[in-house]
Amino acid sequence: MSQLPTKAEILNWIADHPTLTAKRDIAKAFGIKGAARIDLKRILKELEEEGHLEKRKKTYRDPDRLPPVSIVQVGPPNAEGEMTARPLEWTGEGPEPRILMIARATDPALGEGDRILARLTEVRGQPHHYEGRLIRRVGTNPAKVLGVFRKTSEGGRILPIDKGDGKEWQVPEGATGGAKDGELVEAEQAGPKARMGLPRARVINRLGDPSAPKAVSLIAIHQHGIPDDFPDEVIVEADSMKPAGLSGREDMRDMPLITIDPWDARDHDDACWAHADDDPANPDGHVIWVAIADVAHYVHPGSPLDIEARRRGNSSYFPDRVVPMLPDRLSGDLCSLHEGVPRACIAVRMQVDATGQKIGHRFVRGLMRSVASLNYREVQEARDGAPNEKCAPLMDLIITPLYAAYEALVKARDRRQPLDLDLPERKVILSDEGKVTSINFADRLDAHRLIEEFMVLANVAAAETLIARRSPLLFRVHEEPSPEKLESLRDTAQAAGLVLAKGQVLKTAHLNALLAQAEGTDHDELINISTLRAMTQAYYSPTNFGHFGLALQAYAHFTSPIRRYSDLVVHRALISAHKWGDDGLSHQEIDRLEATAQHISETERRSMMAERDTTDRYLAAFLSDRLGAEFTGRISGIAKFGAFVKLDETGADGLIPIRSLGREYFHFDRDKGTLMGSETGMIIGLGQRVRVKLTEAAPVTGGIALELISIEGRDMPKGPPGSRGKPPKRALGKAKHKAAKLKRKADRRR
Repeated sequence: MSQLPTKAEILNWIADHPTLTAKRDIAKAFGIKGAARIDLKRILKELEEEGHLEKRKKTYRDPDRLPPVSIVQVGPPNAEGEMTARPLEWTGEGPEPRILMIARATDPALGEGDRILARLTEVRGQPHHYEGRLIRRVGTNPAKVLGVFRKTSEGGRILPIDKGDGKEWQVPEGATGGAKDGELVEAEQAGPKARMGLPRARVINRLGDPSAPKAVSLIAIHQHGIPDDFPDEVIVEADSMKPAGLSGREDMRDMPLITIDPWDARDHDDACWAHADDDPANPDGHVIWVAIADVAHYVHPGSPLDIEARRRGNSSYFPDRVVPMLPDRLSGDLCSLHEGVPRACIAVRMQVDATGQKIGHRFVRGLMRSVASLNYREVQEARDGAPNEKCAPLMDLIITPLYAAYEALVKARDRRQPLDLDLPERKVILSDEGKVTSINFADRLDAHRLIEEFMVLANVAAAETLIARRSPLLFRVHEEPSPEKLESLRDTAQAAGLVLAKGQVLKTAHLNALLAQAEGTDHDELINISTLRAMTQAYYSPTNFGHFGLALQAYAHFTSPIRRYSDLVVHRALISAHKWGDDGLSHQEIDRLEATAQHISETERRSMMAERDTTDRYLAAFLSDRLGAEFTGRISGIAKFGAFVKLDETGADGLIPIRSLGREYFHFDRDKGTLMGSETGMIIGLGQRVRVKLTEAAPVTGGIALELISIEGRDMPKGPPGSRGKPPKRALGKAKHKAAKLKRKADRRR
């Protein structure tokens, strides 16, 4: 628009777009640039002085309209028994608008006088002016509990499913929500905390039979508050999407890109291809293409899809289901790079030399068509000389060049020395009915490593491009271990007769040297686990602090925008940096990058905890019919209340309660991470081999209890009855002598 909008046009825009009311949004809507922004600012100032607009921070809104998210106070029901509310932020001149609250089936009961944060939608032609939906209560945050409901004559009780939470909750009659005895329920605290007696709760959600096979992941989803139902407006928006066309894109449909995923993959968001570089300046070099689904084309900033995707932060994966970040219309269809189907993508072409060093790259926005959807195992078997019918025609053009490029990247990886932990991944195998049939350790093939190296290289390219173009983005940050954790790892290594170099700037190469010392010894798993525990947790940040574990100076997540919101932000940053369209990073997104980084770091941790808890429950269910059986394992953790053991057969973690360790007192040494018997002087420490008996396996909580049978091949000694006290000097002296001997042994190795 070449001329300034009228005041009426500005007011109409603000009324129709209540979430796009910053001055820059208004300027963009009307095509106002340069010096004309000064005139726009003057008009907005006049509207504010005339009382038509109210300025809040950097946004404008009509004072006679409520913002889309407002704090309201619940009032009495109307004549039809419907719940109403009044706004607490009304500044208009007219009468206070009436709000009708629309309750979802899962919403907690609201009472007159409650102050809540509500999402408001303006309506016309109704006796009320707005419809409101509860977001959360303000000023109150009642404790919630997930547990098994037990019917009583006074109402009922709830037995929490959390491991270690033995506190029951009392449910008064009338607050049971119709729950049946033995049913899994979600409840919230009712009334103030009681000084004496059981806390009171009211049932807010019935979840069915807790012993049902597929209730395991459902428990974790509700326990950790993972959103698993899409709002209606999100589904409507997703269902209305159409496949992207070629307009504004590079035609990549003749490029032989393929996807390589697990055999049971639910989506395909990355494809790759490699070939020998024909540039004479790069002898024996390679060109690697990585193409990623263009999710940003469909999910625009501020849309219902975007708001919900940010709220979820990431997809959550469980053995029997996935809770996706995006509806299936996108994650399983339009944004999944299916074989033979044109799909929008953002791709990067990377040049690497014969030593695997990246010497150049460029990004394109394109339209691709995968020539094959393959799984890791069939690709690896093809590489090893046994291609199936699908892979055989692809060997010369696709599979062999992929591995040639990968072998070059391995050289660069060996020079860079990223942290090389060897921790097998457990995989829970379920029957069609949801019963656990086996617990396997996932294979690590070169096909897996190939895709990982390609994705790491593409992520580095994204970070480098956006840094060079001075674009805001979200980095994937992994800081080095703290001095305290490093010292603890050094002590563990020393106790195992190994050496971790001291007195220099820590590099991943030093940790890899420690892991190499332990490889093939009895301490291999212990050192790998201890090294992992010494690491800080990776997180997202708009500020670059590097990635210690990968030994990279700058790293960003670009390769999985279907399942990670961070990658979608990076895609939008690339779109803005290359001026590919108007669906890049918005100003509002840039302003709240710090908050987004913190939020999605938290949702990532939430999903990890839920996935781990689900695996624990499935493991407990798998072992529940083997009570009394004996297993071998290794001490994986020491606490004041007992020792944790990782079982060899399944990788399950169980607890040996300290009360079961005979009748002597066990002294807990936090610094050394040991338990020592006061009479026998027996020391229980990390990494020791043990034989244990399974005494308890609770599928609902995931708890596994064990009894110690033998340690390092020696049967568990029995302490004399009634002997509970401090460790005798003799036992402490032996322990110190042993520690000094190990230290001298470690010093000699240096």
